[in-house]
Amino acid sequence: MTKPVAVLFDIDETLVHTGGSGARSWAYAFDKLYGVKADIGKHTSAGETDPEVGTETFEAVLGRKPRPSEMVRIYSEYLLHLAEDIWHSEQYRVFDGVVETLSRLVDAGVILGVVSGAMEGAARTKMMPGNLNRFFIFGAYGSDSPDRTELTRMAIGKAARLHGRGLAKDEVMVVGDTPRDMDATNQAGAISVGVATGHYSAEQLKEAGGVWVLESLTESFPET
Repeated sequence: MTKPVAVLFDIDETLVHTGGSGARSWAYAFDKLYGVKADIGKHTSAGETDPEVGTETFEAVLGRKPRPSEMVRIYSEYLLHLAEDIWHSEQYRVFDGVVETLSRLVDAGVILGVVSGAMEGAARTKMMPGNLNRFFIFGAYGSDSPDRTELTRMAIGKAARLHGRGLAKDEVMVVGDTPRDMDATNQAGAISVGVATGHYSAEQLKEAGGVWVLESLTESFPET
């Protein structure tokens, strides 16, 4: 296996646990704008992009499809609340091995990027308390596409442009914690690395197509 040129990371439950900050912020947005209770955990599943989460929750609690302008307002209120809530989230934490792994990859000359279903503003905000933004040169987000496979391809394309040439499949790793991450990575043409720090076990991530699966980022990537 070739040493990776680029490694792309999901955020939620891969790098950090926000302690429910995202869910509280979605609930705040729906309550402020529509006066309804909204629990994204009841209407969505892990690995969905923010546009999927917002739309599916809207349809479930309001009983109709949202207009684009309505989703824009929800996103704005969500992000404003998240920017405050994340700093007071008592259970927020950076997972063991994350800083050490990112530092080692940077020292090895590997390009680091984000591939996250979160909107860019939310993704960057979630990394701020852990001071993780400093490691990532670029990213692709749910605000770029609601389809995780497409946004993964976009991230790979950005890595290739930064490197100055097309990248082969075995030169790019994408690290995530859900079966959706594994499937999107495999479809996008990169090496899927599962990390069992979220809601799915190592075995479930292997069954979902994870090429390499780690219990946590305290373990080293193969060939890195």
